[in-house]
Amino acid sequence: MPEQGRGRWWGLFAISLGVATIIVDVTIVNVAVPAIIADLGVSSAGAQWVQEAYTLVFASLLLVVGRVADRTGRRRMFVVGVLVFVAASLLAASAGSGAELIGARVLQGLGGAMMLPTSLSLLNATFAGRERAIAFAVWGSTIGGSAALGPLLGGWLTTEFSWRWAFGINVPIGVLVIAATLVLVPESRDDRVERGIDLVGALLSVLGMTGIVFALIEGRTYGWWESATPITLFGQDWPATISPVPVAGIGGLAALALLLAHQVRRNRRGRPALLDLSLFRIGSFRTGVTAAGIVSLGEFGLLFALPLWYQNVLGYSAFHTGLALLPLAVGSFLSSALGALLVKRWGATRVVQLGVAAEIAGIAGLGLVVAPDTRWWAPLGLLFVYGVGVGLATAQLTGVSLREVPLRRSGQGSGVQSTARQVGSALGIAVLGTVLFAGLSGLLTARLAERSDIESTQREQIVTTVRESGGAAIAGLAADPRTAPIAEEAKAAFADATRYAAFAAAGFLLIGLIACARLPRDRPEPVDPAPMPQPAASPAS
Repeated sequence: MPEQGRGRWWGLFAISLGVATIIVDVTIVNVAVPAIIADLGVSSAGAQWVQEAYTLVFASLLLVVGRVADRTGRRRMFVVGVLVFVAASLLAASAGSGAELIGARVLQGLGGAMMLPTSLSLLNATFAGRERAIAFAVWGSTIGGSAALGPLLGGWLTTEFSWRWAFGINVPIGVLVIAATLVLVPESRDDRVERGIDLVGALLSVLGMTGIVFALIEGRTYGWWESATPITLFGQDWPATISPVPVAGIGGLAALALLLAHQVRRNRRGRPALLDLSLFRIGSFRTGVTAAGIVSLGEFGLLFALPLWYQNVLGYSAFHTGLALLPLAVGSFLSSALGALLVKRWGATRVVQLGVAAEIAGIAGLGLVVAPDTRWWAPLGLLFVYGVGVGLATAQLTGVSLREVPLRRSGQGSGVQSTARQVGSALGIAVLGTVLFAGLSGLLTARLAERSDIESTQREQIVTTVRESGGAAIAGLAADPRTAPIAEEAKAAFADATRYAAFAAAGFLLIGLIACARLPRDRPEPVDPAPMPQPAASPAS
């Protein structure tokens, strides 16, 4: 059956290419954000929503999609997801306003949610034993490497062509993925999965996550408790003196509490639920999912901050920013081969812990070297270490989480695991973005307050402009000799705020490492004994 074997591995390539596309789209936008801000006139909060709209929908629908795909066909769901993703990418590439771009990103999130959990359950159904471990490692390394390659690809496309090509490139890749998947990947489904969809649970998860992320992103704009300025939401004036931020945050927490109660009730009654709580009786799954969420919070949030620092403080172009982040991708890809060797020697759990520790070292080191005048070579080694950690942790944590999940529940299990990652990623962008921009406001205000030549009204205007532009206004300040000293203060404040975001990311990863310490230990793979020497075969044989 060698042809079937080759077909499976080519099918793995097709699935991994599709996964690479949706993961790249999480990070490819990072280096394009300054160009998007300039072209469409979006604010720093709007730039975060360009990221969050995609990630929120992605995270909120993964559980529903995993369950439906088990019943209707995993390959079918994957292919439909690619079609939706390609169509949404065309809309994003042609967006004429920030609102249109955010709407297109919502549709991209829908397509991505249909692709990611089904990709993992397809691998789980297609491969077994050691081959499954290899397939999971390739899948996980694809995620880590794609997240790192996104800024390079986005930087090149933005600099040489337009930020719109950061979305347009998905179209030819998506067509290739669809054709290869239909030819090379067999259909799989579980006819025993129960009928029905938990739409109430899906709605509560969307409301809960959106409320919390809205509060984290918009707090600095609308006020954390009292309304900072007159507020208009969806064309309507906000009537209360209290800001919508605490209302959204508390409402989001309440929705998540209702979601948990709703899931417990439906599980007890044996009705289809968004979350199969019985999966959490599996120790490796429960701990692995928790660790995946926390680790993702620290991993991807910083990739929002670093490109802004490179471009708006150090003056790099989008392409040079991508080149500067290339060691992260190199480290992630190299660690996939290294991880396979380490798993044989130490076991997957140890490799996950080693990867998270490497991430902490790399990010904490970046926090130490970030400055307004950092030399180009200073972050390279730290980014490489960070990339090695991402590759090791991401590639192996998936397999550790799902190794004891029954095959017939692989869609649900992979959906929960992927949801944990995406929820962590969404919160990471929101939390670290808040740390970055709130820190920038406070630090720049303090620096300008020491200057006697700047009035308070002018100071507030400068701080607001720099913050809302995501730092893009610094270049304009530097170009005018009269405001060049203010630009230097803004660069210093932005660098300090980036440093705080890096240390916050390292802190979250440290919590993730503590969670990973609770992962059940697995035994290293036995090393095959050296084969006995055999006599040379005769020509006749």
